[in-house]
Amino acid sequence: MINPYIAVLITLVISVLIAYLMIGLTSYLGPKSTNKSKEEPFETGSVPLTPVKRRMNAKFYLVAVLFVIFDVEVVILYPWAVRARELGLAGFVAVSIFLLILTLGLVYEWKKGVLEWT
Repeated sequence: MINPYIAVLITLVISVLIAYLMIGLTSYLGPKSTNKSKEEPFETGSVPLTPVKRRMNAKFYLVAVLFVIFDVEVVILYPWAVRARELGLAGFVAVSIFLLILTLGLVYEWKKGVLEWT
């Protein structure tokens, strides 16, 4: 009998081959000319005015954490909502604990001032 995961393995191998093929073709067929402006980091198409190694404000990272919190919440809550009746009280308690943890994360970020844009 054929292993049911062979299709996943074949898909993974084909995906990796396509990625390497695209990178290889781009480096082989792409333009080769270089100059000083092409070697600068691209942001707006113009030469940067400040050094590249400047520090970013930590609020950007905290906003990213906030985004992840709500993404994980949606990913977990949607399947739970579909099967809520079948999961019963145990599923409700588990999701309540999960939402409590996410709410604590939101309160933490609120106290840190992440939600204020001034």
